[in-house]
Amino acid sequence: MPPESIEVSTMPGDKTGYGRVPAPLTTLIGSEGELASIRELVLRPDVRLVTLTGPGGVGKTRSAIQIAFEFEGLFAEAVLIPLASIRDPGLVLPTIAQALGVREAAQSSIGETLSNARAGKGLLLVLDNLAQVPSAPQIAKLLASSAGVKILATSRELLRVSGERAFPVPPLALPGDSVRTAISELAASAAIRLFVTRAQSANPDFVLDEVTAPVIGEICQRLDGLPLAIELAAARLRHLPPAGLLTRLGARLPLLTGGAQDLPVRQRAMRDTIAWSYDLLDEAEQALFCRLAVFSGGFALEQTAAVTGATDELDLLEGISSLVDKNLIR
Repeated sequence: MPPESIEVSTMPGDKTGYGRVPAPLTTLIGSEGELASIRELVLRPDVRLVTLTGPGGVGKTRSAIQIAFEFEGLFAEAVLIPLASIRDPGLVLPTIAQALGVREAAQSSIGETLSNARAGKGLLLVLDNLAQVPSAPQIAKLLASSAGVKILATSRELLRVSGERAFPVPPLALPGDSVRTAISELAASAAIRLFVTRAQSANPDFVLDEVTAPVIGEICQRLDGLPLAIELAAARLRHLPPAGLLTRLGARLPLLTGGAQDLPVRQRAMRDTIAWSYDLLDEAEQALFCRLAVFSGGFALEQTAAVTGATDELDLLEGISSLVDKNLIR
């Protein structure tokens, strides 16, 4: 039963799992240009919703936390609300209200309640991981009834809400031909900078030199510039030399494990990251995704029809488009 009045809680226990944006424990490397663009979007007066999209492991959550942490002084409140465990769209707004310590008043929408409780305050909500819950109507309702609210969301695909501004988070910039490129140019690559920083955290004796630089360049190429994959691989230098790591990347998923224990389970191993996205697909999308795995280096629509046995090209195109929108293929 809904309570009869608005309450703004002062009890810390009411925000378990939510609250102020945490201070980042690591430096965000190689994404300086993207962060500047996101900051500019969020601060624009005409923008209320910015959605960071991209494949698992590309750094959506980390980027959102960094931006929100920097913005705490520019908003009356900046609140991080992890939503990965939410599956019921009806729980999205109540979860946001709970995170803010606001209880819904009788005969009033949660959006109106939040607006009343936060009257005159600028509020930045970081809604992390909306991929698994269809929440567009709830987010639209909140924005329409709460003029002082801005939302920075992360999702593998767009919410498709009016006024939404998309920002696809790209992988880190990769070096060119790692064998022929000068070490100074390799060292300037965003992907290699991240690898070296995390490698030295795992093994203080590691150095980027004429021998190791081409190997690290090849490793980053093989990992497609994905920050999570690079960090997991770099941690392996505690036990393996760079050449040994590269040799074993033929079976990447079993090797890319052992992420920090303070991260969600899905971010501690690349297999879990991919499985998280795969499990959110419907049965037809899962079947199509599996069949596309036979291709190496890309495919044409005609080839896909031959592999899947599809007879309706439009249905096949819709399926492929859905996987592109969900950042599982590109």
